[in-house]
Amino acid sequence: MEDILRPVYQERASQENTLGVLVIEKKEKNSPTTDFFDAILLVIVHDADEHLTIKHYSYDCKKAALHTITESMLREWMLLGTNKKIFEWLYSGKVVFDRNEYIKKLLIEFRDFPFYGRKIKMGIEFAKLIRRYLDGKAFFENGQYLDAFNYVVHSLHHLARLAVIENGFHPELTVWNQVKQIDPELFKLYEELVTSEEGLEKRLELLFLASEFLIHSRTKVGAAHLLNLLKNKEAWTIGELMKEEELKHYSVDLSVLLEYLAEKNLIEAFQVETKSSGLFHRYYRIGNAI
Repeated sequence: MEDILRPVYQERASQENTLGVLVIEKKEKNSPTTDFFDAILLVIVHDADEHLTIKHYSYDCKKAALHTITESMLREWMLLGTNKKIFEWLYSGKVVFDRNEYIKKLLIEFRDFPFYGRKIKMGIEFAKLIRRYLDGKAFFENGQYLDAFNYVVHSLHHLARLAVIENGFHPELTVWNQVKQIDPELFKLYEELVTSEEGLEKRLELLFLASEFLIHSRTKVGAAHLLNLLKNKEAWTIGELMKEEELKHYSVDLSVLLEYLAEKNLIEAFQVETKSSGLFHRYYRIGNAI
């Protein structure tokens, strides 16, 4: 297989812009790891007009996919977890080209999981958690239990990922197996949600009670990145916060997180007059509970 694909990746390796090339071969008959292809060629480049390009090939009744990604896209995937297979590709793939040991250094960096990167990732996960949890609670209170169930499952996944990150690990692979070791209480909560024979309404009611405590216990840790950034200025508008490079990945979840933290007195929301009578700008600053 590699002999047939070699000309493809050798051509990429000869280009100065290429940082590394990996080959990921299918290990099982039906393998989701390789998107059900027989092989994936992962080419990491320094820069390109498009952050991601994909090509498909056929050979000897088999098929392969060539993924060319920029370094910035790779790091975004690693930070946001938007491509959960990337960790498995990097860790299990065969390195066939590695300019100046780029891939080797990358793996060391992500294995060590720098504290700063961990803080940002925890903040993003916590913001998603709060959004899903509050949306699910609203559905529950309106009697829309199936929608509430969907949202609360997502919120528990974010809570699980947060627990894994807090312990210094990447949460992209087999999250609940990791959580079973790290946080048995959270694992039991999830298990009860999906396996309990109680009625859905009762399950959700008990879950929201338990989740409230688990979220509260992780609020300062989960919000630490945002709270530290807020200390850089006396007061912020939502527009100013959304322009901050470190907060851009919080996206639409940032507003909900700010209001949640204001309710918990971790930040203070206050008013500043506008030119219109009775209308005020809403500003945010560190609260008294910090």
